[in-house]
Amino acid sequence: MVAGMQSPPTPAHRPGGRPRSAAADAAILEATRQVLVEIGWSKLTLGAVATRAGVAKTTLYRRWAGKSELVVDAVAELFDELELPDRGSLAADIEGVVLQFALLLGRPETKTALMAVVAESTTDEPLRHRIRASIVDRQKRLVLAGRERAQARGELPAEPDGVAAARTADLIFDVIAGAVVHRALVSAEPVDEEWARRFTLLLLDGLAAAAATQ
Repeated sequence: MVAGMQSPPTPAHRPGGRPRSAAADAAILEATRQVLVEIGWSKLTLGAVATRAGVAKTTLYRRWAGKSELVVDAVAELFDELELPDRGSLAADIEGVVLQFALLLGRPETKTALMAVVAESTTDEPLRHRIRASIVDRQKRLVLAGRERAQARGELPAEPDGVAAARTADLIFDVIAGAVVHRALVSAEPVDEEWARRFTLLLLDGLAAAAATQ
């Protein structure tokens, strides 16, 4: 789970028409999160979001096909806030991002939006693809940055080839994201410093064992 922030998600822009307004996009995504927390997924409409954002409904319809796509982009913007500062060691880097991720999941707007779109995506394959592209694939930047930093420190060996590197990155992301999401949102247990420390030790043991088999 990269150094540096990425720009907010931008739905496909239709050719022609007036240029996109970054200010309008930001207002719409913020309004989406607010309305979702206040009235829930089932009652959320593009009209309600437009009213809260102070824009015309046609502004939303030009940018998003429906509320599912809108909510994915609204929550993806929150995940883009995640960073991976250099804390001096791989263990410290992992513990830091785990705690940061847990804090993000604890925010009402993140929790409500993420659980709503994941539930909706169980019967909507295009939505699953959008979640993967807008949230999952983008946040793998953190794994890539952390692994490169650890390799530069000599804490992790380099993978033998690009395929192995990609598989390792995917696995690390799945383990970290899956564990934290399950702990915070499914089990509703605290992700505190002690849990983050024990989880990190377990993950590092697994990485060491995987490296020994290469």
